[in-house]
Amino acid sequence: MATTQHYLWASGHFILLLSSLRYFLATVMFRGVSTWWYKASFLGALVSYAIQAPLGPPVTWVKRFQHAAADENVQYFMLAFFWWSMKPITIALVPYTVFSLFHALTFTRTNLMPRFLPPGPPPTAGAAPTPHPLAKTLHAWVKANYDTAMKVVAFTELVIMVRVTVGAVTFQNSLLSPVIYAHFLRARYYQSKFTQNAVAVVTARVDGYVGRPGTHPQIVNVWTKVKLLVERWVGSVLEQQPAPGRR
Repeated sequence: MATTQHYLWASGHFILLLSSLRYFLATVMFRGVSTWWYKASFLGALVSYAIQAPLGPPVTWVKRFQHAAADENVQYFMLAFFWWSMKPITIALVPYTVFSLFHALTFTRTNLMPRFLPPGPPPTAGAAPTPHPLAKTLHAWVKANYDTAMKVVAFTELVIMVRVTVGAVTFQNSLLSPVIYAHFLRARYYQSKFTQNAVAVVTARVDGYVGRPGTHPQIVNVWTKVKLLVERWVGSVLEQQPAPGRR
Protein backbone atom coordinates (compact mmCIF):
# COMPACT_ATOMS: atom_id res chain seq x y z
CA MET A 1 0.00 0.00 0.00
CA ALA A 2 1.38 3.38 -0.99
CA THR A 3 2.44 5.73 1.80
CA THR A 4 1.84 9.46 2.00
CA GLN A 5 5.45 9.98 0.94
CA HIS A 6 4.89 7.77 -2.10
CA TYR A 7 1.82 9.79 -3.08
CA LEU A 8 3.79 13.02 -2.75
CA TRP A 9 6.52 11.53 -4.92
CA ALA A 10 3.96 10.53 -7.53
CA SER A 11 2.21 13.90 -7.39
CA GLY A 12 5.50 15.58 -8.28
CA HIS A 13 5.80 13.37 -11.37
CA PHE A 14 2.18 14.02 -12.39
CA ILE A 15 2.72 17.78 -12.03
CA LEU A 16 5.91 17.55 -14.08
CA LEU A 17 4.28 15.43 -16.77
CA LEU A 18 1.14 17.52 -17.22
CA SER A 19 2.92 20.88 -17.03
CA SER A 20 5.65 19.87 -19.47
CA LEU A 21 3.13 18.47 -21.96
CA ARG A 22 1.24 21.77 -21.79
CA TYR A 23 4.49 23.66 -22.38
CA PHE A 24 5.58 21.37 -25.26
CA LEU A 25 2.19 21.59 -26.95
CA ALA A 26 2.22 25.37 -26.94
CA THR A 27 5.82 25.42 -28.18
CA VAL A 28 5.15 23.00 -31.06
CA MET A 29 2.06 24.95 -32.11
CA PHE A 30 4.02 28.23 -31.97
CA ARG A 31 1.68 29.67 -29.38
CA GLY A 32 2.85 31.96 -26.67
CA VAL A 33 3.11 30.11 -23.41
CA SER A 34 3.88 31.40 -19.96
CA THR A 35 7.13 30.26 -18.45
CA TRP A 36 4.97 29.37 -15.45
CA TRP A 37 4.40 25.93 -17.00
CA TYR A 38 8.14 25.45 -17.43
CA LYS A 39 8.78 26.43 -13.81
CA ALA A 40 5.91 24.25 -12.61
CA SER A 41 7.39 21.27 -14.45
CA PHE A 42 10.71 21.55 -12.67
CA LEU A 43 8.96 22.32 -9.39
CA GLY A 44 7.31 18.92 -9.73
CA ALA A 45 10.72 17.40 -10.40
CA LEU A 46 12.13 19.05 -7.29
CA VAL A 47 9.35 17.56 -5.16
CA SER A 48 9.82 14.03 -6.49
CA TYR A 49 13.60 13.94 -6.48
CA ALA A 50 13.84 15.56 -3.05
CA ILE A 51 11.66 12.79 -1.62
CA GLN A 52 13.64 10.07 -3.39
CA ALA A 53 17.10 11.48 -2.63
CA PRO A 54 18.96 9.43 0.01
CA LEU A 55 20.28 10.93 3.22
CA GLY A 56 23.08 8.41 3.30
CA PRO A 57 24.30 6.17 6.13
CA PRO A 58 24.77 7.63 9.63
CA VAL A 59 28.41 8.56 9.24
CA THR A 60 30.22 11.89 9.03
CA TRP A 61 28.57 14.71 7.13
CA VAL A 62 31.40 14.67 4.60
CA LYS A 63 30.83 11.01 3.81
CA ARG A 64 27.10 11.55 3.74
CA PHE A 65 27.49 14.41 1.27
CA GLN A 66 29.80 12.33 -0.95
CA HIS A 67 27.35 9.43 -0.89
CA ALA A 68 24.40 11.67 -1.75
CA ALA A 69 26.29 13.51 -4.49
CA ALA A 70 26.98 10.18 -6.22
CA ASP A 71 23.29 9.26 -6.26
CA GLU A 72 21.48 9.87 -9.55
CA ASN A 73 18.35 11.17 -7.83
CA VAL A 74 20.40 13.89 -6.13
CA GLN A 75 22.09 14.69 -9.43
CA TYR A 76 18.75 15.07 -11.20
CA PHE A 77 17.42 17.12 -8.28
CA MET A 78 20.35 19.54 -8.45
CA LEU A 79 20.09 19.78 -12.22
CA ALA A 80 16.32 20.42 -11.95
CA PHE A 81 16.98 23.25 -9.53
CA PHE A 82 19.52 24.71 -11.95
CA TRP A 83 17.09 24.56 -14.90
CA TRP A 84 14.29 25.95 -12.73
CA SER A 85 16.40 28.97 -11.81
CA MET A 86 17.62 29.69 -15.35
CA LYS A 87 16.08 31.03 -18.54
CA PRO A 88 13.91 28.28 -20.09
CA ILE A 89 15.60 25.76 -22.38
CA THR A 90 12.79 23.64 -23.76
CA ILE A 91 14.81 20.54 -24.58
CA ALA A 92 16.01 20.36 -20.95
CA LEU A 93 12.50 19.21 -20.01
CA VAL A 94 12.56 16.16 -22.28
CA PRO A 95 14.50 13.70 -20.05
CA TYR A 96 12.44 14.63 -17.00
CA THR A 97 9.19 14.26 -18.93
CA VAL A 98 10.16 10.79 -20.17
CA PHE A 99 11.03 9.65 -16.65
CA SER A 100 7.81 11.07 -15.26
CA LEU A 101 5.74 9.39 -17.97
CA PHE A 102 6.97 5.96 -16.93
CA HIS A 103 6.71 6.69 -13.22
CA ALA A 104 3.18 8.06 -13.61
CA LEU A 105 2.07 5.04 -15.64
CA THR A 106 3.59 2.62 -13.15
CA PHE A 107 2.05 4.42 -10.18
CA THR A 108 -1.33 4.44 -11.93
CA ARG A 109 -1.11 0.71 -12.59
CA THR A 110 0.05 -0.33 -9.13
CA ASN A 111 -1.80 2.12 -6.89
CA LEU A 112 -4.70 3.81 -8.69
CA MET A 113 -6.13 1.12 -10.96
CA PRO A 114 -6.63 -1.45 -8.18
CA ARG A 115 -8.82 1.11 -6.37
CA PHE A 116 -11.16 1.76 -9.31
CA LEU A 117 -10.98 -1.25 -11.61
CA PRO A 118 -12.14 -4.75 -10.62
CA PRO A 119 -9.45 -7.45 -10.75
CA GLY A 120 -9.56 -10.16 -13.35
CA PRO A 121 -10.56 -13.74 -12.53
CA PRO A 122 -8.00 -15.90 -10.69
CA PRO A 123 -6.13 -18.36 -12.95
CA THR A 124 -7.12 -21.27 -10.71
CA ALA A 125 -9.57 -21.80 -7.90
CA GLY A 126 -8.31 -20.34 -4.65
CA ALA A 127 -5.56 -18.30 -6.32
CA ALA A 128 -5.18 -14.54 -6.03
CA PRO A 129 -7.15 -12.45 -8.56
CA THR A 130 -5.25 -11.35 -11.64
CA PRO A 131 -4.76 -7.64 -12.47
CA HIS A 132 -7.35 -5.89 -14.58
CA PRO A 133 -6.68 -6.39 -18.34
CA LEU A 134 -5.98 -2.68 -18.72
CA ALA A 135 -3.37 -2.86 -15.97
CA LYS A 136 -1.75 -5.86 -17.68
CA THR A 137 -1.67 -4.00 -20.99
CA LEU A 138 -0.13 -0.96 -19.35
CA HIS A 139 2.51 -3.09 -17.64
CA ALA A 140 3.41 -4.77 -20.94
CA TRP A 141 3.72 -1.41 -22.69
CA VAL A 142 6.03 -0.01 -20.01
CA LYS A 143 8.28 -3.09 -20.13
CA ALA A 144 8.39 -3.11 -23.94
CA ASN A 145 9.25 0.58 -24.30
CA TYR A 146 11.43 1.32 -21.27
CA ASP A 147 14.81 0.62 -22.88
CA THR A 148 13.91 2.60 -26.00
CA ALA A 149 12.83 5.54 -23.86
CA MET A 150 16.07 5.46 -21.87
CA LYS A 151 18.04 5.51 -25.14
CA VAL A 152 16.07 8.57 -26.22
CA VAL A 153 16.92 10.21 -22.89
CA ALA A 154 20.61 9.41 -23.25
CA PHE A 155 20.87 10.91 -26.74
CA THR A 156 18.75 13.89 -25.72
CA GLU A 157 21.10 14.63 -22.84
CA LEU A 158 24.01 14.74 -25.30
CA VAL A 159 22.03 17.14 -27.50
CA ILE A 160 21.41 19.33 -24.45
CA MET A 161 25.17 19.50 -23.94
CA VAL A 162 25.55 20.82 -27.48
CA ARG A 163 22.67 23.23 -26.94
CA VAL A 164 24.06 24.82 -23.78
CA THR A 165 27.56 24.98 -25.27
CA VAL A 166 26.34 26.80 -28.36
CA GLY A 167 24.09 28.90 -26.15
CA ALA A 168 27.05 29.95 -24.02
CA VAL A 169 29.04 30.98 -27.09
CA THR A 170 26.10 32.95 -28.51
CA PHE A 171 25.14 34.36 -25.08
CA GLN A 172 21.74 32.63 -25.10
CA ASN A 173 22.39 31.02 -21.75
CA SER A 174 24.84 31.32 -18.88
CA LEU A 175 28.52 30.61 -19.50
CA LEU A 176 28.29 28.39 -16.45
CA SER A 177 25.66 26.13 -18.03
CA PRO A 178 27.98 23.91 -20.10
CA VAL A 179 30.36 23.53 -17.16
CA ILE A 180 27.63 22.42 -14.78
CA TYR A 181 26.04 20.19 -17.37
CA ALA A 182 29.38 18.60 -18.26
CA HIS A 183 29.75 17.56 -14.61
CA PHE A 184 26.28 16.04 -14.75
CA LEU A 185 27.01 14.13 -17.96
CA ARG A 186 30.26 12.83 -16.50
CA ALA A 187 28.32 11.27 -13.65
CA ARG A 188 25.71 9.87 -16.04
CA TYR A 189 28.45 8.26 -18.12
CA TYR A 190 29.64 6.21 -15.16
CA GLN A 191 26.18 5.32 -13.91
CA SER A 192 24.17 4.66 -17.07
CA LYS A 193 24.84 2.06 -19.74
CA PHE A 194 22.50 4.01 -22.00
CA THR A 195 24.69 7.11 -21.76
CA GLN A 196 27.79 5.03 -22.42
CA ASN A 197 26.18 3.54 -25.53
CA ALA A 198 25.01 6.95 -26.74
CA VAL A 199 28.51 8.41 -26.35
CA ALA A 200 29.98 5.40 -28.19
CA VAL A 201 27.52 5.76 -31.07
CA VAL A 202 28.10 9.51 -31.44
CA THR A 203 31.88 9.10 -31.21
CA ALA A 204 31.86 6.38 -33.87
CA ARG A 205 29.71 8.51 -36.18
CA VAL A 206 31.99 11.53 -35.86
CA ASP A 207 35.08 9.34 -36.25
CA GLY A 208 33.63 7.98 -39.47
CA TYR A 209 32.88 11.47 -40.75
CA VAL A 210 36.26 12.92 -39.78
CA GLY A 211 38.15 9.88 -41.04
CA ARG A 212 36.83 10.16 -44.59
CA PRO A 213 39.39 10.80 -47.32
CA GLY A 214 39.75 14.46 -48.12
CA THR A 215 38.88 15.73 -44.65
CA HIS A 216 40.89 18.83 -43.80
CA PRO A 217 43.78 17.96 -41.43
CA GLN A 218 42.79 20.79 -39.12
CA ILE A 219 39.37 19.21 -38.56
CA VAL A 220 41.02 15.90 -37.72
CA ASN A 221 43.37 17.67 -35.34
CA VAL A 222 40.54 19.51 -33.57
CA TRP A 223 38.46 16.35 -33.19
CA THR A 224 41.46 14.43 -31.81
CA LYS A 225 42.08 17.13 -29.22
CA VAL A 226 38.40 17.24 -28.28
CA LYS A 227 38.35 13.49 -27.69
CA LEU A 228 41.54 13.67 -25.63
CA LEU A 229 40.09 16.48 -23.52
CA VAL A 230 36.87 14.57 -22.92
CA GLU A 231 38.75 11.38 -22.04
CA ARG A 232 40.76 13.26 -19.44
CA TRP A 233 37.62 14.95 -18.14
CA VAL A 234 35.84 11.65 -17.48
CA GLY A 235 38.98 9.87 -16.33
CA SER A 236 38.20 9.81 -12.60
CA VAL A 237 35.87 7.06 -11.44
CA LEU A 238 33.00 8.24 -9.27
CA GLU A 239 31.52 6.36 -6.33
CA GLN A 240 29.40 3.53 -7.69
CA GLN A 241 25.89 2.95 -6.41
CA PRO A 242 24.73 -0.60 -5.61
CA ALA A 243 21.52 -0.16 -7.60
CA PRO A 244 19.95 2.53 -9.76
CA GLY A 245 17.55 4.85 -8.01
CA ARG A 246 13.99 5.71 -8.93
CA ARG A 247 14.39 8.78 -11.09
